[in-house]
Amino acid sequence: MAFDIEMIKGVYARMGERISAARQAVGRPLTLAEKILYGHLFEGKPTKPYERGKDYVDFAPDRVAMQDATAQMALLQFMQAGRAQVAVPSTVHCDHLIQAKVGAEKDLAVAKDINKEVYDFLASVSDKYGIGFWKAGAGIIHQVVLENYAFPGGMMIGTDSHTPNAGGLGMIAIGVGGADACDVMAGLAWELKMPKLIGVKLTGKLSGWVSAKDVILWVAGQLTVKGGTGYIVEYFGEGAESLSATGKATICNMGAEIGATTSVFAYDEKMKAYLESTSRADVAAEADKVKDNLRSDAEVYADPAKFYDQLLELNLSELEPYVNGPYTPDLAWPISKFAQAVKENNYPQKLEVGLIGSCTNSSYEDMTRAASVAKQAATKKLKAKAEFTVTPGSELVRYTAERDGLLGIFESIGGVVMANACGPCIGQWARHIDDPNRANSIITSFNRNFAKRNDGLSATRSFVASPEIVTAMVIAGDLTFNPMKDKLINEDGQEVMLDEPVGLEAPTKGYAVEDAGYQAPAEDGSKVQVLVDPKSDRLQLLDPFAPWEGVDLKGLKLLIKAKGKCTTDHISMAGPWLKYRGHLDNISNNMLIGALNYYNDATNKVKNQLDGSYDEVPKVQRAYKAAGIGSIVVGDENYGEGSSREHAAMEPRFLGVRVILVKSFARIHETNLKKQGMLALTFANPADYDKIQEDDSIDILGLTTFAPGVPLTIVLNHKDGSKDEIKANHTYNEQQIEWFKAGAALNIIRQSVAQ
Repeated sequence: MAFDIEMIKGVYARMGERISAARQAVGRPLTLAEKILYGHLFEGKPTKPYERGKDYVDFAPDRVAMQDATAQMALLQFMQAGRAQVAVPSTVHCDHLIQAKVGAEKDLAVAKDINKEVYDFLASVSDKYGIGFWKAGAGIIHQVVLENYAFPGGMMIGTDSHTPNAGGLGMIAIGVGGADACDVMAGLAWELKMPKLIGVKLTGKLSGWVSAKDVILWVAGQLTVKGGTGYIVEYFGEGAESLSATGKATICNMGAEIGATTSVFAYDEKMKAYLESTSRADVAAEADKVKDNLRSDAEVYADPAKFYDQLLELNLSELEPYVNGPYTPDLAWPISKFAQAVKENNYPQKLEVGLIGSCTNSSYEDMTRAASVAKQAATKKLKAKAEFTVTPGSELVRYTAERDGLLGIFESIGGVVMANACGPCIGQWARHIDDPNRANSIITSFNRNFAKRNDGLSATRSFVASPEIVTAMVIAGDLTFNPMKDKLINEDGQEVMLDEPVGLEAPTKGYAVEDAGYQAPAEDGSKVQVLVDPKSDRLQLLDPFAPWEGVDLKGLKLLIKAKGKCTTDHISMAGPWLKYRGHLDNISNNMLIGALNYYNDATNKVKNQLDGSYDEVPKVQRAYKAAGIGSIVVGDENYGEGSSREHAAMEPRFLGVRVILVKSFARIHETNLKKQGMLALTFANPADYDKIQEDDSIDILGLTTFAPGVPLTIVLNHKDGSKDEIKANHTYNEQQIEWFKAGAALNIIRQSVAQ
């Protein structure tokens, strides 16, 4: 039986009435995304239409999911909310703090040892507040959610940007910051600007070397890393129904790489089969009863251009495998043109490492297709010429894959099976390399490939492809190898070609597992003590942020003017810093150390206006804080893209940065800044970015009359005595302005729960 089946039945029971009311309010047929959104309004039954891309809407998600790195801060915040238990079903998954080094067994043992106090804290706080806890080694949050919690037509938020993975089972699942999770767990509404809609019509059917991964790699090439910002991507058509549920999840997972709010597929027979194969026939039976509510209205499919803000069409029968990268997941190369791109761009042709798995591509189907390629190395007398790592997505998949001999096949060509965790995908990889400064190429089946993302090395060119293409390239050891047409020389000197991969959507013997890794919370958590050592350097209880002073902000120092791409990895790095995710003071020492300073093209080297010296970004900011001086960070386009990393907003707030002023924001990061009481502003004229000077003292005017839709005035006081006055836009609504005035959204939550 599924977890929380009564909650799921409740969602389906009220869905029909709410959808009917939404149709009447909107005055037209509805898309699937609209049905789920209007079906989850905090107010209940819809009474009015909401304008896409403009109106802020209060929603009531069905559940919350948190991974261990972000859960620490989310739950430290929740502890301040004053509730005895979470208001909606919630889970914690220990997947981010396990470093991939030598192999699953040893790496997991080391992680349990060095992270013991964090795991004990998460287990105890989960126990106390009624939260399901998945132990280290149980699997990656998104795969575990897909196997256990995702359900068609539901709404979930998760403290990880790849939460949309659950869209593979027809769920609106959205990545958020910990403060948003705290709201929902406290029983409050969750606010989101009504998303616009991108429709992707899929026709035809995948074949040969082409996989579901290639669909999203193609889409990323079409829309770019910010083309989906503010949109839900809805896939439909005969091609969509031909994809497995886990293939759909892969596509939805990587929707985060185009900035999409989330992605979703309609309920179909493939989803039903996956629910049944993962012991949730009860959910499938309930979904069957309301299946018309779990897909767009017929009129939408008949004339989709009328109902979506953008429409893409893709014939799966004509699609070819893609390889995306380096340095950005939207640089899309069809494999027929990739070899030429490698040579023209001087990417290192020798492939050094291939890595498969992660939350994006670690299903049983992925494993069988990759294993079918790996098996040919032995039968065709080929030896793998690159290093190879395999990261199962969950203990359920790992145990079943081992039982069925798949892991043994990978190991037979030199593959190393890592722990069921994020590992190299998020920088948790102790890579073995002779010269860290040597230009080199790796290829993964992961989702992100920003510079330094996987191994911390700026010299690494990281590319993204499907698990089967990665495996083929591992065997070839050559980035220009195209398995669809190129031959290899085997041990006997013969020319051989790799056959097309074959796979199974589900194991013929069914899934099996001895210990899935789940720990249920205490029935009565009132006597449970949350474990936080006051002397810990990894965990720190939070103090509330101070409210706004009630006056305009004047005399702010420019901390850094960031040049070019500035992701959450640049603002708050992962890798070795993950261990401080529960200690705000300590992790703040990584604030913006990866951002490129506009004035000297250096990282972690900015001017301290107090003495004229140059020093590390956090040290300069701590000097301003000690002197009681606020500061401002200036950024470029799509500032804060990437992870849902709330620390990227909390660190500046904690150290005394008052304003983030940029050309444009990534959605999650902008919301995170607002939640923490920061001012998130955009240049009314992007060219004004060029007016910011290194020694500027900056005033923010108009805060005493701060109102929705009204720009603020910024005065740039230059060192030579001259001034520039510019305008800054914002997207704050009335409620968000109250967050700013109160010092943080959490301060308001605490007050409301106490009343």
